Amino acid sequence: MKSIVVLNDQDNVATSLMALENGQTVVVSVGDETRELTIRNDVPFGHKIAIRSLDSGDDVLKYGEVIGRASRSIEPGDWVHIHNVESARARGDLS
Repeated sequence: MKSIVVLNDQDNVATSLMALENGQTVVVSVGDETRELTIRNDVPFGHKIAIRSLDSGDDVLKYGEVIGRASRSIEPGDWVHIHNVESARARGDLS
């Protein structure tokens, strides 16, 4: 059974299809590439996991669209959520 899914080949995050535990190994497919990924934090069902390294300020891509920006460095297998991503939409302080 799949435990994570990538929705678009451009995405740098996957979505968890079940609760995942720190240290768990999952298989992720992106386009024609399949690889193993070690989960680095407990990740609740439906939340995002990084599948590529992101530096602070990098765009977070899901559905092939920017859904936010990394507020700090994020490693593959990290839980991606409000503690390491800031909104990039509907903000009056960004031009």
